[in-house]
Amino acid sequence: MKYEFWFVVGSQFLYGPEVLETVEARAREMAAELSKVLPYPLVYKVTAKTNKEITDVVKEANYRDECAGIITWCHTFSPSKMWINGLANLQKPYCHLATQYNKEIPNEEIDMDFMNLNQAAHGDREHGFIAARLRMPRKVVAGYWQDEKVHKRLSDWMKAAVGVAVSKDMKVMRFGDNMREVAVTEGDKVEVQRKLGWQVNTWAVGDLVKEMNKVTEAEVDALVDEYEASYVIATDNLYAIRYQAKEEIAMKKMLDREGCRAFTNTFQDLYGMEQLPGLASQHLMAQGYGYGGEGDWKVSAMTAILKAMGENGNGASGFMEDYTYHLVEGQEYSLGAHMLEVCPSLAADKPRIETHHLGIGMNEKDPARLVFEGKAGRGIVVSLIDMGGRLRLIVQDIEAVKPIMPMPNLPVARVMWRALPDLTTGVECWITAGGAHHTVLSYDVTAEQMRDWARMMDIEFVHIGADTTPEKLEEELLVKDLVWKLK
Repeated sequence: MKYEFWFVVGSQFLYGPEVLETVEARAREMAAELSKVLPYPLVYKVTAKTNKEITDVVKEANYRDECAGIITWCHTFSPSKMWINGLANLQKPYCHLATQYNKEIPNEEIDMDFMNLNQAAHGDREHGFIAARLRMPRKVVAGYWQDEKVHKRLSDWMKAAVGVAVSKDMKVMRFGDNMREVAVTEGDKVEVQRKLGWQVNTWAVGDLVKEMNKVTEAEVDALVDEYEASYVIATDNLYAIRYQAKEEIAMKKMLDREGCRAFTNTFQDLYGMEQLPGLASQHLMAQGYGYGGEGDWKVSAMTAILKAMGENGNGASGFMEDYTYHLVEGQEYSLGAHMLEVCPSLAADKPRIETHHLGIGMNEKDPARLVFEGKAGRGIVVSLIDMGGRLRLIVQDIEAVKPIMPMPNLPVARVMWRALPDLTTGVECWITAGGAHHTVLSYDVTAEQMRDWARMMDIEFVHIGADTTPEKLEEELLVKDLVWKLK
């Protein structure tokens, strides 16, 4: 889907036709110039002067799949009562750009004609009131429309809005059920579909095996060539690599046939399969599919969403699991990994394909997998949990580092990071909030973008960052618990 955003500008008939012509010309210019620097096109739609014009453009936006959201601006004064019907029915993400065409007040030119034309400071406040009165989820971005800071904030919001569009169209394919007795991988699929749009359903592992049996040697040869071009082959066990290729081809055919953007499996259900998909899952994630281990469909869908929100529509985001800590004073780190399935978009260097024994699950033979160290840099870890009656999105800021030791006998991809505000405080806060052991780790998506996404989806948002303390977080969670029970 090629997404775009619509630019709706507010005005009124009071100022006469010349002013309205100028407003439209400037709005078209702004949309064209902004489209050059934003990640998605900004399409000028209308200079709205009546209730009907606004309502009509909102109706059109709601039913046009390519429209991922609307951005409004009031060049002149736009009486906000005429916006009520439209905004009350808007089903797409909404950003209010509070800006003005000119950057400076022109000392010599300013007169009443100039004042009548350039009323953004006046109009944006009227426009902002009605959204507040309607209690609408929205993003307000203020600043000069040609400034890089404004471009960055609009770009980030656009990517979050695309995450909403992807969520509303999300289908998750579960190969088998979730890992037995695990609490956090459960959840209310009906409520999730109502709230987030996800369709989460199960396909038998036996169906996957049937699809694998249809894969040709020529198809396997072609995919192995892709592996050799993308990764370092560091094993003589070519059979394991070819078997993973067969798994990947079969899974991709099923996913694409059903329109699924994410999938899960579990090492407890490998009926008819020799290996748990490792390399197969990792290479699918590199193509933008979401994945969740142990049947964790929530983290699977969130992985696909964050990938879509990232750079070029498939950013550096991947399924992750907290494994163990390094608790030496002054060197406190968390080591994240998984048995096989960490996305190579997180890698610092070219990943290696290796085969090793996997001492868990029902594997008959040693699975091939990508092994690498994660790159250093700022990032976030994200967990969506079901609180019973509502969803909570937990986001923690992290600082990923080059692993402080080589760990030569650990045959998995791994990322090491420092949780903010510090490891132990961060762990206390994460556990207090109910954060899962499965997360999405992202270098591309920010906490602000996830807050925007949560607001658009109307779910609870919890942010753990540099200034968070357990005491403040407990108070915040108590207040939110009361607020969300009233909603």
